[in-house]
Amino acid sequence: MEKVKRFKGVFVAAVLLLIVLIVAGVYWQTMSRMLYPEEIREYQGEDLSSIGDFRENSIKGPQHVDESTYRLTISGLVNETMEYTYSDVVNEFQKYQKVVTLRCVEGWSVKILWEGFLVKDLLSQAGIDPDAVVVIFYAYDGYSTSLPLDYILNNDILIAYKMNGLLLPPERGFPFQLVAESKYGYKWIKWITMIELSNNTDYLGFWESRGWPNNADVP
Repeated sequence: MEKVKRFKGVFVAAVLLLIVLIVAGVYWQTMSRMLYPEEIREYQGEDLSSIGDFRENSIKGPQHVDESTYRLTISGLVNETMEYTYSDVVNEFQKYQKVVTLRCVEGWSVKILWEGFLVKDLLSQAGIDPDAVVVIFYAYDGYSTSLPLDYILNNDILIAYKMNGLLLPPERGFPFQLVAESKYGYKWIKWITMIELSNNTDYLGFWESRGWPNNADVP
C-alpha cells in the first residue's frame, strides 16, 4: 500500500511538471513573437523567419555589450591595426542587405534579411598582408571561429548589425554577428569584438576544437 502511495505521488509530480513545462513553452513562444512586433517578415516576395524563431545555444548565454565602451579591433597580418567604435562602423562603411538562411547542425533553420557591412571592406581599410590566408573571429563571450580569407573576399560576407529591419537584439549578437552564408551556424559568430588576419591554417575555434568540421559546409 505504501508503494502504491509513493507511485501515485511520483506520478502526480511528473504530470504537474509536464504541465508546467508545456505552459512555459507556450508562454515563451508567445513572448518570442511579441518581442519583435515591428520586424519585416517578407522581402521582395520571400517569406522570412521571425527573429523569435532562433534557438538559444550560445556557450555562455546572451551577452549584453555596452555600446559606449564597445570596440571592434582588426589585427594580425594587417598593415595597420584598426580599432572602431560601434558608431564608426555603422556610419563609415557602406551598408548592404542580403536574405540568407542560417542552418544549425541541430536541424533547425531560419531565413532572415540581414543588413550590415562587408568584412572585406574592414580588412581592406586595415591593409591585408600577403601572407594572410585565414580570418579568425573572436566574440565577447570568449567564443571564436575561423574562415579562409578567400571565402571572405569572394563571397561578399557580411557582419550584420540589423536583422529583419531591426537592430540586433542582445540575444542575437548585438553589436555585430557574422553572416557566414553556406556554412553551418557555429560559424555565425555573435558579439564580435576582434577580427584577426592570420597564416595559421591549423587554427580551430570553439566547436571546431571539440570535433566539429572546420569547413562547416552546408551540403
